[in-house]
Amino acid sequence: MSGSAGGPQGQRSGFLGSLKDALVAASREDTARQQAEVARVAAAASEGVIAVSGPDAAAQLPPPRSDAAPPSAAEAAREARSPRVTAEARHVESDAPPTTRVVRAAPKQAEPASRTTLVRGKMQVTRGAFDQDPVVGWLVVVGGPGIGQFRPIFEGNNSLGRAASNRIPIDFGDDAISSEEQAYIRYDSAERSFLFVPNLAKTNVVSLNEKRPTGAVELAQMDVITMGRTQLVFVPFCGADFDWSALQEQS
Repeated sequence: MSGSAGGPQGQRSGFLGSLKDALVAASREDTARQQAEVARVAAAASEGVIAVSGPDAAAQLPPPRSDAAPPSAAEAAREARSPRVTAEARHVESDAPPTTRVVRAAPKQAEPASRTTLVRGKMQVTRGAFDQDPVVGWLVVVGGPGIGQFRPIFEGNNSLGRAASNRIPIDFGDDAISSEEQAYIRYDSAERSFLFVPNLAKTNVVSLNEKRPTGAVELAQMDVITMGRTQLVFVPFCGADFDWSALQEQS
């Protein structure tokens, strides 16, 4: 009997027993290794990091700690592959509101317009000396070059001619007018009257209301003076009803 136990059948039984023991030991080592890997992945997930070290341990994140029984390896794998866990692990906040903010400058305040001062009662007007010769009337061009233009008449003696040196220059392009002092218009503030005086020394003649005067002639409103091919209408400002001296006496 002892010889038969040490024969081939005994050797086969010893070999099978050793193989079975080796498989059991390998299974225990594999189970321990898987449990260690799951624990490491769970620890990394609790810190916000996904650790992947092998094909069986990829993203095996357990659910949050609780008093319930720990999930199986298959449940942990499904949880790790879910979009929610992946998004949280990568710190992706898909539902978070945008952080960009549009800032508009405050509208510029309009500067207040200058207010009109309301004055009640009669205003006191101050009058001083004239800065230049006061205007006492006008000559308005109604015919010839420069039609529609005008020239002011001043107090005292006013020379008429084409040159700019005249007190009343009739310089609208009419070459038939003498360059210097072809005639004079004189306003006398004491008499409040206007006189037209032709310059008889000039060969170019002048006319007043189509008549050729040979001496001083008193001017009246709307009289027409003809010089060369130009016609001028006399429009007085001062006269019997008004004179600048009246304002100076009231000041």
